[in-house]
Amino acid sequence: MLSDVENHSLPRAAAFFDLDKTVIAKSSTLTFSKSFYQGGLINRRAALRTAYAQFVFLAGGLDHDQMERMREYLSALCRGWNVRQVQEIVAETLHDLIDPIIYDEAASLIEEHHSAGRDVVIVSTSGAEVVEPIGELLGADRVVATRLVVGEDGCFTGEVEYYAYGPTKAEAIRELAASEGYDLDRSFAYSDSATDVPMLQAVGHPHAVNPDRALRREAVSRGWPVLEFRKPVRLKQRLPSLHAPRPAVVAAAALGAAAATAGLVWYASRRRGTAV
Repeated sequence: MLSDVENHSLPRAAAFFDLDKTVIAKSSTLTFSKSFYQGGLINRRAALRTAYAQFVFLAGGLDHDQMERMREYLSALCRGWNVRQVQEIVAETLHDLIDPIIYDEAASLIEEHHSAGRDVVIVSTSGAEVVEPIGELLGADRVVATRLVVGEDGCFTGEVEYYAYGPTKAEAIRELAASEGYDLDRSFAYSDSATDVPMLQAVGHPHAVNPDRALRREAVSRGWPVLEFRKPVRLKQRLPSLHAPRPAVVAAAALGAAAATAGLVWYASRRRGTAV
């Protein structure tokens, strides 16, 4: 149960949400795979394999070593991909692909936190080309995401500038708290993955949402609330107030969404013993 409206005599608080399997029911990047294929960013073979990668993600996600291998691979694979093309594809298909897979329970929580006067921040390992538009759709106030270096030609250079994963998410939250005046002891955080334990530990009110086995064990041992989100629903059908986007401020932006998709496709191919 969320507390009452924030006392304006106290420092502000915030609610930090992981994205995939916490706010939306699937992987944000894999959801766009068909659109990336139609836009020519990935080939048919890779597009078909994303179905398997989505299954792996939903069944248990990626562990730390797998995420690290994915990062190394995608940083090389995405070199030369045009950032604007990725952004345009996401903008054209965002409502059709993302709106139907937003958890009703997460949308309600976002609304409750805003009503209580708290900022809502999406903190995701995926990239700004996907995360920022989704944040705007949800009415988030800020977005933290991974970023790759973009060259003067508007294409990814293949270099990783910032990776929003594990402890770096907690570091980003602390930096935001310092710059925005958030009281982390009075703030909330939500995630499905044990890799986000540092982020959950950084706030006074951590919550495990649809947790993987490791996070469920951690939550039980620490006495953290465990929430089960099961009902995807279109925002415009049940929360018109959230459907009108609030300006999202990107705190740490820009991993190419197509690059992240390709990385997960690569992981799926490794599971099958083939190469993309």
